[in-house]
Amino acid sequence: MFRNLQRIKQQLPQEECVELLKNQLRGVLSVQGDDGYPYGLPINHYYCPEDGKLYFHSGRTGHKIDAIRRNSKASFCVYDEGYRRDGEWALNIRSVIVFGRIEMVEDQETIYRIARQLSYKFTNDEQYINREITRSGPRTLMFALVPEHMTGKIVNEA
Repeated sequence: MFRNLQRIKQQLPQEECVELLKNQLRGVLSVQGDDGYPYGLPINHYYCPEDGKLYFHSGRTGHKIDAIRRNSKASFCVYDEGYRRDGEWALNIRSVIVFGRIEMVEDQETIYRIARQLSYKFTNDEQYINREITRSGPRTLMFALVPEHMTGKIVNEA
């Protein structure tokens, strides 16, 4: 059902894919938007090592939520800042694409726990995190991308 990479030498090991998902702050979530058009949006995420899911928080309404409710299939792409080898101008960029289905998270305790973990990617300010979760938590929609297929590769821009 899912395609294999054509340039197998560029394929990243699964462990490296997971590290990219854990460490990158944001990526692009793509869903099927209005009238069948692709809808890709930059969004921050939390990769949960315990269940292997990618979690996202959101407001309760909007284009993204309407699209997810119509069709749970999605993809998510992250990529790093890249690096240059000595004497080369071209960047070497690692990327990961995850395909899967989105499920809504209903349990409020889980929503708060994941929101806290997501916040730690940006700050360790407990006072700020607690204030935001108290203020926004009850209105926060949380959803998870359950991976069905994941590939990663490294590409040289030259």
